[in-house]
Amino acid sequence: MELRCPQCHTSLEPKSRHRPGFHPCPTCGDSLDVDIFPTLFQSLGEGTPGEVILADREAGCFYHPGKKAIIPCSACGRFLCDLCDLDLDGRHLCPACLETGKTRGKFKNLEQGRTLFDTLALILALAPMLFVWPTLVTPFIVLFITVRYWRSPTSVVGRTRWRFVLASLIAGLQLTGWAVVFMHFQGLMG
Repeated sequence: MELRCPQCHTSLEPKSRHRPGFHPCPTCGDSLDVDIFPTLFQSLGEGTPGEVILADREAGCFYHPGKKAIIPCSACGRFLCDLCDLDLDGRHLCPACLETGKTRGKFKNLEQGRTLFDTLALILALAPMLFVWPTLVTPFIVLFITVRYWRSPTSVVGRTRWRFVLASLIAGLQLTGWAVVFMHFQGLMG
């Protein structure tokens, strides 16, 4: 993959592509900020397009009749080509059976969503502040969620744990505030 300066169309050297921030083009001096996904430089593996049926006695794929079937679906028995064979925990499934099993919840190892515990902790830290009294309880819940789920997988899209940190800080401030209020009332009573 060749990258070029948008101004003068000079080819950029690989070492100049990976520097963070703005840098001048070596030819025209135009300020460039190049962000590249690492997969741009990875070579793609060879895919298998599925074998074409050559003999009349070979079975064809249920979904692609012109492609040679290599395996039957473990659920419905339909013949599948390389393209349609979906391997899930050693079972070979067709796209229809995978979708049906997913909607019926038959596959325990098929991840369909994640609870974002960091967002939950932040909401539990902020929302009760509108009503004040729930903040007697919610800081403990926030700290429990933060400690318990700190190492749990975050979103499928990369996320940091700043929400956990912010929620913990807010919970700590709420607990400190309540401690000050209780000590103040104890001083007034005693």
